[in-house]
Amino acid sequence: MYLVDTNVWLERFLDQARAEEVGDFLDRTPSDQLCITDFGFHSIGIVLGRLNKAQAFLQFVQDAFLDGAVSLIRLEPEDMQRVVGIMAEYHLDFDDAYQYVAAEKHRLTLVSFDADFDRTPLGRKTPAEMFPS
Repeated sequence: MYLVDTNVWLERFLDQARAEEVGDFLDRTPSDQLCITDFGFHSIGIVLGRLNKAQAFLQFVQDAFLDGAVSLIRLEPEDMQRVVGIMAEYHLDFDDAYQYVAAEKHRLTLVSFDADFDRTPLGRKTPAEMFPS
């Protein structure tokens, strides 16, 4: 199963340079194999709201959670010590450390465009690396 980082979802929603790569990954991966953290979910809502794309956010909710089977995962307060430790050890910001600990805790492959994860033991895969041509 995969923890899909916020930047991957936003790449698609904002039709950025690698949107097609993300679309291919999402088309080829059953939604019940995809996870997003509560932090990432709310971050997407904030970004799309600021860009006046509230309808795109609602469509995401419909597609991913109501029609699809994407899992929403969270960390508990007792996980925050690990998050802070990961921030210090690997020089990650809070968001990245949160994603890292969530992937580690739930034994998920982290799918991200963020190269900061490359300096961690867990690492990351890009959407294109999941289904090489």
